[in-house]
This record gives sequence, structure tokens and C-alpha cells, in this order.
Amino acid sequence: MSNVKGGAVVTGAARGIGRELALGLLQDGFGVVIADVNPEVGGATVDELAKEFGGNILFAKADVTKRSEVADAIAACRKAFGGINVMINNAGFNKPEPFLKASEDIWRAIMDVNALGVLIGTQEAAKAMIEDGTKGKIINTASIAGRSGFPDFAPYSASKAAVISLTQAGARALAVNGITVNAFGPGVVDTPLWEKLDADLLEMGASSAPGEAMAGLADAILLGRVAKPADVVGTVRFLWSPQSDYMTGQVVLIDGGMVLQ
Repeated sequence: MSNVKGGAVVTGAARGIGRELALGLLQDGFGVVIADVNPEVGGATVDELAKEFGGNILFAKADVTKRSEVADAIAACRKAFGGINVMINNAGFNKPEPFLKASEDIWRAIMDVNALGVLIGTQEAAKAMIEDGTKGKIINTASIAGRSGFPDFAPYSASKAAVISLTQAGARALAVNGITVNAFGPGVVDTPLWEKLDADLLEMGASSAPGEAMAGLADAILLGRVAKPADVVGTVRFLWSPQSDYMTGQVVLIDGGMVLQ
């Protein structure tokens, strides 16, 4: 067993925000399982981070809509690092469509990953924490879209509203076990997800040039710029730290002042 202060699983951590959160956990002394559907990118990320953190990081292939794969990732964390102390349900995706053309297929795909995946991850992590007697931290990636719906992102907005409700429901269910459940809501973050989103918006005619959609949204940010993945780490670090022990069922927006709620 590695010399770590606890184990953590981060879903969707091969790149983007998830990768930065995994790095932050490693820096704080946790052993980390990167659970991602993409073994090629996820494996490369583990190889890169292992140069500094050695055996304190490993990869587990996990489609978050498949309970057995999520359970296996958590089991790998318990085996390698002695338990699971932190679960970050971060995996998610978006596919824009005009509101009146939003389709059933896209709705189901987004809700399965973004909402059902959070339910499964919360359930499986909590069951392991309860079995081990661990007063753990479950942290979910919501979005400003869960607080303020966007017309070209209707299914995504609904899925992130569901994440907020699941966070509240989980907090109420698990408080008796000493497990806290909180969420954070990024705004516009410069990640591969947003690069793909920008291309999709361009293809559907919602923007007329590469980067225009992100730039337009950035105009609504009080701090005057889009976020980098590292911008969210400090707040989420608070959520996994003992400093947040008396906090549960809450959603913290990290959006540069885009949505004021």
C-alpha cells in the first residue's frame, strides 16, 4: 500500500478539470484513481503524473453509466490506498442543439452520463465509505447551467440541475453516516469539452467563427476572462479538506461572477 493519507477517485479525469483536480489531490497527499472512459488518454495522464507521484496514481477504465465499472474503480482505490476518502463525480459532456430541435437521443445520452452517473458514483462511493466506517467527502461537478438554463444547452442544463438536486438528496441521506455531499459549478472553462462545444456551435450556425461562442459568453463574466481548469482547484480543495466538515448539500459557483445567485 502506498504511503498516502487517503484514497480518492475522480471520474472523467483524463483531461480538463478532472485532471487538475486529480493533480491537486496528489499534491495534498492522496492516492488517486483516474476513472475515465478513455484508456488511451487516461493512461497517458497517469504516466505523466506518475513521474512525480509514482505509485500514488493509477487508472481505471470506467463508463460512469455502468455501475459495475464504477464499483470496480472504487474497489481499486480501496485496494491500492486502503479506502476511499474522496469521490469526485466529474465526468460529463454536452452536445448543443437549438431548443426547438433538442432530441430525445441527445437528452438520454446527456442525462445518463451527467445525472445517472452522479447518482451511481455517489451510491457506490457511499456504500464503500459506510462499510469502511469512513466519514468521506463526495463532490459533484455541477455547472452554472444548472442554475440558469441556456437555450442551446437544454438537456445539459437539465442534467446539471439534476446534479444539484442529487447533491442535496445525497447530503440528506448520508449525513447520518458522517459523509458530506457538496458540488461546485464551473462557468466557462477553457477545456477540451469547450473546444468541442465551440466547434458544435459553429457547425449548427450559432456562431460564425471559431472561438466566437466562448468569447461571447466571456463578455458576461465580471472578472473579464474565461477560466482555466486550475482556477477551480482551490475551491474544490476546500471541499475535500477538513475545513469544509460542517458543510453539506451546498453548491459553490466558480464562474468569475457570471451567474449571481
